[in-house]
Formats: sequence, C-alpha cells, structure tokens
Amino acid sequence: MAPQDKNTPPPLPEPLRVAVADSHTHLDMQENSTVEEALAKAASVGVTTVVQVGCDLAGSRWAADTAAAHDSVHATVALHPNEAPRIVLGEPGGTSQPPRAGGGWSRQGAREAGGDSALDAALAGIDELAALSQVRGVGETGLDYFRTGPEGMAAQERSFRAHIEIAKRHDKALVIHDREAHDDVLRILREEGAPERVVFHCYSGDAEMAKICAAAGYYMSFAGNVTFKNAQPLRDALAVAPSELVLVETDAPFLTPAPYRGRANAPYLIPVTLRAMAEVRGVTEDALATAVAANTARAFGY
Repeated sequence: MAPQDKNTPPPLPEPLRVAVADSHTHLDMQENSTVEEALAKAASVGVTTVVQVGCDLAGSRWAADTAAAHDSVHATVALHPNEAPRIVLGEPGGTSQPPRAGGGWSRQGAREAGGDSALDAALAGIDELAALSQVRGVGETGLDYFRTGPEGMAAQERSFRAHIEIAKRHDKALVIHDREAHDDVLRILREEGAPERVVFHCYSGDAEMAKICAAAGYYMSFAGNVTFKNAQPLRDALAVAPSELVLVETDAPFLTPAPYRGRANAPYLIPVTLRAMAEVRGVTEDALATAVAANTARAFGY
C-alpha cells in the first residue's frame, strides 16, 4: 500500500442484509467526520446502532450527551484502566495524539498527581453518569499491563473493583478492557462477583479463555484484529465461542480490519469484520448478523 493511501478512507463495503450494532466505538476520536456523518455512513451499510464508549470523565460526559442526542447511539461511561494511574500518580508530559471532541485522556498533557482522593472524585462522577437512562454500560474498565507498569497496578485494580460495583448497583453492562492481564481480570470478577452482563471488549484471549468466559456467560466482542495474519489464537477463540455470546465491534479509529490495516477505522467497516468472522465460524453472514444483533441488544439492555 502506498503511503498516501493511509489517509484515504477505505471504501464503503457491500451493505449487510441484516442490520447490526457496533458494540464499541470512539466517535470522539475520529477526524474529518462529524458524528452525524459517521452514523449516516454506518447506517448506509447496515450498521444502525453504535455503542459510544467513555475513557475518562470528560469523554464519558460526551458519550452520555451524544447518546441523549441520537437514538442510534448508546453510551458507556468509565475511567479507562490507564486513566486511573494518571489521576492518582500524575503524568509528566502529554502525548502526541491530536485533540479530539470528547476531550479525553489522549489529549490531557501533563497531569498533577491527585492521589486516591482524586480517583474517588472521578469515580463519583462516573457513578453519577451511570444512572442516566441512555448510559447502557460501565466501561471500558479493567486492567492493562501493556501500558501501565507495576507502580500503577494498585490504582488500576482499585478503579476496576469500583467500576464493577457501580455496574452492579445501576444494573448496567460491564465493558472490560483486558490487555495482557487475563488471569487477574478473571480473578477480580470472581472475587467481586460479576454483574449480570459482562462484555470483553476487543476480546484478546485464546480458545481456552473463551471456554472460561462462555461458562461464566460473558460476552466476547471481536474487533478488526481478528482479520490480522498473526491472529490465529483469536480466530480459534471465535470458533469455540457460543453463538449467543459473540459481538462485533470496531474500537474505531483503531484496529482497522484487513485489507485496510493502517488506515482509520470507523463504524461503517463493521461488515468487513463480520464477514471475516462468519467465515471463521462457518456460518452465513446473515446468520451471524442476526445473532450479533440480538446479542448486542441483550448485552446492553436496549
């Protein structure tokens, strides 16, 4: 692929015949497109519902406001696992990512260390948002051992346990971000007692973990990385996951499916991932879309 192609949006895929939902997206991080344009483009190919996910207090407020303004959008609210250590310990400098509409954690420059009291205040804000009717989930929360070192683990774990409690109290789905932390995520869910509905966003475990999730009734949401060449363990997990527990997501603008890897992802590319998933499972596109649509509505209670 020529370098200039990286900035060219992938073409519209063939529309799905059965409408589905993007179970996890970040409309606030997209560039060169309004929310209305993104939703219209998605709907034109059969992606008629999106779940807009919060990563910090500002982004969670934005998600709730956006869901209130659009019938096709549902919100989830949370402090991302990497946000909790930033609040408690501070952060010396910013990141190179551009500002975005939600005002979320990727643009927040240098941060002062706020300690546990600052984390408690942020969690109280999430708790307040979780009570809203357009907020269908608490997440993305969980553990991330890829970006946060040992010094941040206590803050992550405290935040994760608090989010589990918030989700249970408000009877909302719990949306989990699990990066290189499978055993600890599963252990904490057992220790706290999982909410009735748990979604592993961008499922990253293997087939053995998929069997554990299935036994617990946890939903597994697959993203565009299921199409990557090196992702055979993910495809093996998808193959054994029960059809009533499978969801599809973009995690846009990240994890763009092949053959468009390296370009910005968006909800309208869900059909590309869904078709690849149907092939892995040996089912028709329509059968998988029908199951995924019902599963997403059940998981998020809409």
